[in-house]
Amino acid sequence: MIIIQDTLVSEEIFDNEFVCDLQACKGACCIEGSSGAPLDPEETGILDEIYASIEPYLTQEGIDAIAQKGRYEMDGDGDLVTPLVGEHGACAYVIRDANGIAKCGIEQAYLDGKVNWRKPLSCHLYPIRLQALKEYVAVNYHRWQVCEPACSCGKQLGVPVFRFLREPLIRRFGESWYQEAEEVFTLLNNDKG
Repeated sequence: MIIIQDTLVSEEIFDNEFVCDLQACKGACCIEGSSGAPLDPEETGILDEIYASIEPYLTQEGIDAIAQKGRYEMDGDGDLVTPLVGEHGACAYVIRDANGIAKCGIEQAYLDGKVNWRKPLSCHLYPIRLQALKEYVAVNYHRWQVCEPACSCGKQLGVPVFRFLREPLIRRFGESWYQEAEEVFTLLNNDKG
């Protein structure tokens, strides 16, 4: 683990490559799994504020799931998450494009200028997962078999995880944190050379 400001960062975000390949995975991270996307408590308030603006983007199944379960819920581990359609279905905020690729209705509303919040940070940061510790925030790389095409694509393009996630990392930690991450990457590569 490497300390960058108030974070403990796994070297895996520097050592592994990753670039989403939506043509291959079809957005599987939004439709597979036993729980919705993790939410920070302040994000629930944002969802409440913007829901009327994003609802027109959602599928009827998503709207029905939200009407039944709420805009967010607690999962089996006691974490705040987005609701799912059914017991183990897609995130209720999922929409599909003309090619059948799962995308985020919240993000589409953002891209269309209807809301000023892109999507839950946990979604924007994936495959990085954050964990609050006593004095630090752990920044870890999460492996999931549905992302194997992204690992292959990232390796082919030579893009490390942290560079692929530049925008959400800056969104969460700021520009100076990201610049320090770039310096760490350079040092790690110099040590290998």
